Amino acid sequence: MISERSRPGAKRYVLFDVDGTLMDAADNQRLVWRTWAERYGLEDEDVRAGSYAAFDGASELLNALEPGGWALVTSNYEHRVRGRFARTGLPVPEVVVDAAAVADGKPSPVPYLQAAAQLGADPGGCLVIEDAPSGVQSGLRAGMTVWGVNTPAAVDGVHRHFASLREAAPAILAFASGAPS
Repeated sequence: MISERSRPGAKRYVLFDVDGTLMDAADNQRLVWRTWAERYGLEDEDVRAGSYAAFDGASELLNALEPGGWALVTSNYEHRVRGRFARTGLPVPEVVVDAAAVADGKPSPVPYLQAAAQLGADPGGCLVIEDAPSGVQSGLRAGMTVWGVNTPAAVDGVHRHFASLREAAPAILAFASGAPS
């Protein structure tokens, strides 16, 4: 049987993790932990107030992808993702699979398989963009191509590794267009 990945002209899809992949949430996570620490008398001087920022190239990449050809797959909640994307000017796709949408989260294949199903995609025609080991395992277990971004070294199992989302963007767009990967 010929997979979506190898069939010429077959539609391809891109499934993005959010935190650490498209969105730098580290500063805000520090803020949340600082607030919690203050509430319980455990102030940590190292924690500082933060804000969200889209990774370099995220806006251009997402806006260049075909509507209906990409999705978000996150362990966060959709309302939080929508709020972050609104604050940073990132577009939100039609399909968002969040923590509330699945009983089994990453590293289970369920989140990525659910996104593929909602897009009408064959898992073999999907590219997962991840930064974390649990997300990489989720995409691999779903039978998808998995590329890692925004880490100094490749996460075990990824098919390709890019130091940054900006570096990966041309290859992601080429994949989505059907070019050989």
